[in-house]
Amino acid sequence: MEQVTSQTQAGAQSPIADVSAMSFERALKELETIVTRLERGDVELEESIAIYERGEALKQHCDRLLRQAEAKVEKLTFGADGAPRGAEPLDP
Repeated sequence: MEQVTSQTQAGAQSPIADVSAMSFERALKELETIVTRLERGDVELEESIAIYERGEALKQHCDRLLRQAEAKVEKLTFGADGAPRGAEPLDP
């Protein structure tokens, strides 16, 4: 939990400064930590605002990465004989 605090303080002027370079897994883990801290309610007001803003940036980043991954997923198509014929975009 100290990691989030130091990242928030380091990025106080820009809570989204390093978010765009994060992997999905790392961003999601930090977002979960922020949510837990906010739900506990033991964070001071100023820090709550800062980590909430960072959480919003992390959420948007995760959403963007998920949309990119969904766009890459393809459905394999097969001919009547069962042989692979190609691929087409996966229907959501």
